Amino acid sequence: MSKLPKQYQWLEKEPGPKMIVEALKLYGTLETPGKDDNPVIMSWAKALKLTAVYSHDSVPWCGLFMGYVALRAGKPIAQAPLWALSWADEGTRVKVAMLGDILTFKRSGGGHVGLYVGEDATAYHVLGGNQSDKVCIARIAKSRLYQIRRPKYINQPKNIRVIKLKATGSLSTNER
Repeated sequence: MSKLPKQYQWLEKEPGPKMIVEALKLYGTLETPGKDDNPVIMSWAKALKLTAVYSHDSVPWCGLFMGYVALRAGKPIAQAPLWALSWADEGTRVKVAMLGDILTFKRSGGGHVGLYVGEDATAYHVLGGNQSDKVCIARIAKSRLYQIRRPKYINQPKNIRVIKLKATGSLSTNER
């Protein structure tokens, strides 16, 4: 049975991009409330050799998630992957978001990073970590967009395209 909401189950049949495929494997991963940590999230810091600077899953982890997904997909990792807006320097800058592109957003207190899985008239649908303290898909207002980056491909997957979706669910206002 799919973990994805019905509106997004089509993603499970997509052959790529690799970052989407790897991110979907982590869908539903939850931050542990309180002083304890989810060992899965902490293992991402270990895999990225960031345990000296990332010590608790209550610290914003959207950049950590993106770094781990990039690592598993064989893609370059941002120089300072924990800082969401540092992902605005990875890949190639593009003007139109398409499936698998890295989206960076401005938010109160910093930034946010995730992967484009679609859009409606007013929001991008973003697969990312630390969205309501879990890996999920959230709608984020287009007005908050900082930059769109296309990961580097040797052979760009044929299914990279703009995805138009219905505007269902509320807008995320402050990812944490």
